Amino acid sequence: MDLKHGTFLVRLARASIEHYLKERKPLSQQQVDAMRENGLGKEKFERGGAFVTLESHPSKSLRGCIGYPFAVKAVDKAVAECAVSAAIGDPRFPPLSLEELSGTAIEVSVLTEAQEIKVAHAKDFPKHVEIGKDGLIIQHGPFSGLLLPQVAPEQQFGPEEFLACLCQKAGLSPDYWLEEVEGKPAVKISKFQAMIFYEEKPGGRVVEKKF
Repeated sequence: MDLKHGTFLVRLARASIEHYLKERKPLSQQQVDAMRENGLGKEKFERGGAFVTLESHPSKSLRGCIGYPFAVKAVDKAVAECAVSAAIGDPRFPPLSLEELSGTAIEVSVLTEAQEIKVAHAKDFPKHVEIGKDGLIIQHGPFSGLLLPQVAPEQQFGPEEFLACLCQKAGLSPDYWLEEVEGKPAVKISKFQAMIFYEEKPGGRVVEKKF
């Protein structure tokens, strides 16, 4: 995955949203394949997790974020679907309008496979979280939540604050990551990394985000 692929995915996300807002239907599989072949030739994407984040420009306020945490489909197909879902299906925001799209910047995160953080005691979780590199997933019974790697540095979180925010995202109390059952962590926390590509301005140059 390099900038060429990232640029294609961001452009695909924008095209997917624009097509849906104009036609009220998603891009067909044939249309996605044709765009990929036109942009990347015979290259194909493997399965992988992906998220699409929308931000109002220039305020950078969140306007939608939806994704697949796990590798359930090819990355380009995941991005095409998630882009539309982020635009019209994020329950935190009203559906995006076609007029708003021109003032909305798009960011695509392509995720690595998540790896469980295994610790003897819950208090040790922060030692295994690298800010600016790791994203986190928490699972506890019916509760789950995910935070992308860029969240912590953008919000100036340390590892403990990142874990607290993760718990809240899952509907748990902020300090629930410290809970133990019979001397072992009560929650499952996994970490992953991501390559992040974003538009400097709506429809503008795509660059890779690094911390």
